[in-house]
Amino acid sequence: MAEEASRVSLSEESAFQLANVTKTAPQFGAITPRWLVRLLDWKPLEAGTFRLNKVNEAKVIESLCGHEDESTLPSTYVDYEDAPREYRLGSINAVLNVHTRVSDLLSNPYDQVREQLRILIESVKEKQENELFNNADYGLFNNVPDAQKIKTRKGAPTPDDLDELLTKVWKEPSLFLAHPRAIAAFGRECTRRGVPPPTVTLFGTPFLTWRGVPLIPSDKIAIRSKDQKSKILLVRVGEKNKAWWVCSNPDFRENRAQGCRSVSWASTSARLLLTWCRCTARRPC
Repeated sequence: MAEEASRVSLSEESAFQLANVTKTAPQFGAITPRWLVRLLDWKPLEAGTFRLNKVNEAKVIESLCGHEDESTLPSTYVDYEDAPREYRLGSINAVLNVHTRVSDLLSNPYDQVREQLRILIESVKEKQENELFNNADYGLFNNVPDAQKIKTRKGAPTPDDLDELLTKVWKEPSLFLAHPRAIAAFGRECTRRGVPPPTVTLFGTPFLTWRGVPLIPSDKIAIRSKDQKSKILLVRVGEKNKAWWVCSNPDFRENRAQGCRSVSWASTSARLLLTWCRCTARRPC
């Protein structure tokens, strides 16, 4: 009361009631760049179904080398699998509720329906990328044969481990996919050995590379605890898509000494498992 009695001008708090507040559009912190969706080779599906026809490898294709005389040449044919795998086009659905009173009276300066739709669509796109990794049917991580598992030599992923992984990908690998912390752990291993990985610019953004193959980050590849697994995928984008991935159980801990915008990560007791899986051109295997 004494302060109000001694005041001889309008207070800032009272004056603020007449001021125009500058507002931003609603922001959704879970939006990511979704590099995987950008880098895959998408194709239209006329009937909403993709059929992966393959050759029956049990059928031997006969041939003859160095034929010079008039002896009979072997007759043969190429057999196809009788029941090829089919992928049906799926959808991600949601119902958006907006009260007409809100959309009619409270849509200035931002249209409420448009902003609600914008964030909902971003959420659907995040779900789409997550399904490409983790869907129980066609997700990359749920279609890996046990016969193609390779353990790393020790700890976090090293250049030796990725070199061994690349020996399985001799048909033009396109990109690695990994959690940002896994990429950071690999970068530290490279720096420790004196072979810091070069960078390449894609979509205006720099990425680490190894042997010319870029390492693309995605937070859909979960890293939870030392008893859980995370993955690194090595993908070939094209007509005969393939993917190779690394699964690990590193115990990552966060060091926030440098602040939220510059976080360094350390790994202990990391154990990695390199795994290979075969994919279709349109969807994961």
